Amino acid sequence: MSRAAHDGKRLVATCGKGGTGKTVSVALMARALSEAPGTGKLLLIDADPAMGLQSALGVKVERTMGEVRERIIRTARGGRQEEKAELVDMIDYMALEALCETDRFSLLAMGRTETLGCYCPVNTLLRGAIEVLSKSFDTILIDGEAGLEQINRQVVSHLHTLLIVSDPTSRGLETAGLIRKMVQVDKVMECERLGLVLNRVRGDEKLLRDAARKLDLEVFGIIPFDEAIAQHDLVGTPIIELPDHSPALAAYREIVEHHLLS
Repeated sequence: MSRAAHDGKRLVATCGKGGTGKTVSVALMARALSEAPGTGKLLLIDADPAMGLQSALGVKVERTMGEVRERIIRTARGGRQEEKAELVDMIDYMALEALCETDRFSLLAMGRTETLGCYCPVNTLLRGAIEVLSKSFDTILIDGEAGLEQINRQVVSHLHTLLIVSDPTSRGLETAGLIRKMVQVDKVMECERLGLVLNRVRGDEKLLRDAARKLDLEVFGIIPFDEAIAQHDLVGTPIIELPDHSPALAAYREIVEHHLLS
């Protein structure tokens, strides 16, 4: 996302070590945001090639931006000149076709790409199409891919809020510290607010807060281990349908109220 996509918008992204529960976090924040009066129109972007967000949300994506990209590449390689010219005018429409809309939110999945090689002009066109879509939404929440890759590639360049999700492990916190350095010291992206979300916590919260303080990370929230999440995963029930009394959901509602909508 460029700065143009950020202007006048609340653009939030998640990142962190793989396996920390980012997708569950996004699903539960989507639930909390969809219920909050200050959210406005909500767009979720699944930027993780694993595409687990649709299952967590209980929706099915019919087309991804990766598939749109493949179609553009095929036409650019072998299409007639007239088809290539028409395709440029159709990119925004094709992105709109990839949008999955529900009563609570809209979802755009980036998906996987099969074609190798550098297609920077094509990716620029796709980013532009996403920016056009983003103008129709007030709050945009991105489920980022695992690790540091999206930061290295500057998948997003200007954010309202970056949430680093970590489990209560030294490796998760180490990755969180590296991300903070990349954003706040190396300035790989513009970010107005950056905070740590400690997920699946059982035990000494003070120890975790002390560790975060040593990494110069503000703790936005501590999410307690919630057995209901494991049960939903086991039977295949969407995470977004957790019962209203879920302690994890309550913790994410606090994060949304105090750090995303404030």
